[in-house]
Amino acid sequence: MLDLLNLTKIQMRDLFAAWNEPAYRVAQVDRWIYGREFATDYQAMTDLPRGLRERLTAETIIGAPPAIAKTASTDGLTRKVLLQLDDGQTIETVLMLYPDAPGSPALEEPRGLKRRTVCISTQVGCPIGCPFCATGQAGYIRNLTPGEIVAQVLHLARGASPLTNVVVMGMGEPFMKFDVTWQAIESLTDPARFGLGARRITVSTSGEIPGIERLAREKQQINLAISLHAPDDELRDVLVPLNRKYPLRDLMRAVRAYVEQTRRRVTFEYALMDGVNDQPWQARALTQMLRGLLCHVNLIPLNPTATSPYGRTPYERVRTFEQILRDAGIPTTLRVEKGIEIAAGCGQLRQSKK
Repeated sequence: MLDLLNLTKIQMRDLFAAWNEPAYRVAQVDRWIYGREFATDYQAMTDLPRGLRERLTAETIIGAPPAIAKTASTDGLTRKVLLQLDDGQTIETVLMLYPDAPGSPALEEPRGLKRRTVCISTQVGCPIGCPFCATGQAGYIRNLTPGEIVAQVLHLARGASPLTNVVVMGMGEPFMKFDVTWQAIESLTDPARFGLGARRITVSTSGEIPGIERLAREKQQINLAISLHAPDDELRDVLVPLNRKYPLRDLMRAVRAYVEQTRRRVTFEYALMDGVNDQPWQARALTQMLRGLLCHVNLIPLNPTATSPYGRTPYERVRTFEQILRDAGIPTTLRVEKGIEIAAGCGQLRQSKK
């Protein structure tokens, strides 16, 4: 069956033209799928003629993978679902709610909440193999389709107040299949579809340089994040094995070219691991690498996994690391920790259900 979520706007128009349907039917169907109740049942599309609804039902689907597991943090601000795809594989999607200020009511939506962010996956598993990540430890199975990527956002949009942000930071390396990821992003940013602003979407890569170069050429102002985690090649070869293909010298050259071309800030994600990458000298090495670059560092105390040898950096050392960066003039944020008690780290819920 043809999944309409896998179709671009042009492909939808071609399909309806082949059915001798007027072009405006495409906009009607898109409104139902992406903006009106996020419909999955064609019979709910009451402004379509019965014959078209019946043909759509017979020949197409609207992908809506069911949630086979759900979990939520005690404060209700982090909610994780495990979605089952048509072939039985599973992927994780997380909804993160951010109050306007400390003490805001946790479960009031939309009042009291500033951001409602969905973290989505692009692959079943991940081929990068980062040893501190549950997804990397589980291995790689396959890429998602554009529709399977979009379906994650629609799934959580059905149960939450209007979503404000999407981060492509879940399972998988999104730039390994750039065209697939980009098609999904175009569906999410299209004003006639989901209509999310480009600046509200962030794509995180482990350092896939061709993808960074392609993103720099795109007109949409999608945010770029780099999973860095180490200030030198020797350690990053271990923590982010893709570094063996794209070492730091080449990666940073690509990032600087991206900033020069787009004039957009790059975020560097740095997961702090006890005794591994959290020493003061490593903080100073990081400042030397990033000095003069339009960037921001997002420090992340590691969310440990049961099978990983890596532990969380003690809070005092986290603060020391952060202060060294700040003193050197590097804009730095200590990420708000969300979902630790529900294993919200990438791949953890999927592993627990195997």
